[in-house]
Amino acid sequence: MSSTAEEAAVTRVLADYYSAFSSACRTLDVHAICPYFHEPALLIGPGGMLAAPTREVLPTAFTPAMEDLRARGFGRSELNMRDIKLLNATTMLVSGVAIRCKLDGQELERAGVTYVLHKAASGWKIAVLIGHDTETPRRE
Repeated sequence: MSSTAEEAAVTRVLADYYSAFSSACRTLDVHAICPYFHEPALLIGPGGMLAAPTREVLPTAFTPAMEDLRARGFGRSELNMRDIKLLNATTMLVSGVAIRCKLDGQELERAGVTYVLHKAASGWKIAVLIGHDTETPRRE
């Protein structure tokens, strides 16, 4: 596959993941997002790190976050991709901003996200998810 085709495939996977995440937040069915993750997976955020050797570990990280979003009126989330780069035949780096909206469509918040996806036998999967500020501070 060409890098353009691979980028399109990763874009579809992430769009599907965001749709599943949005539904999972509303229903608290955290397991709905697990198939989008590689085994193992690594989650890194302001609160720390979680190494998930299997997908069954992922609800540990996502359940509290989804409960918090639901309590604040979360309706849906979408990814505004800022950069996508094929690093090699099986590794893609994607960074952007997750835009989270309330049920009424008003913006709830924005969060910076960076993903490393790995092309497994079953297709592209999220191997690393990094949550960060929406803007990267400049070095002085």
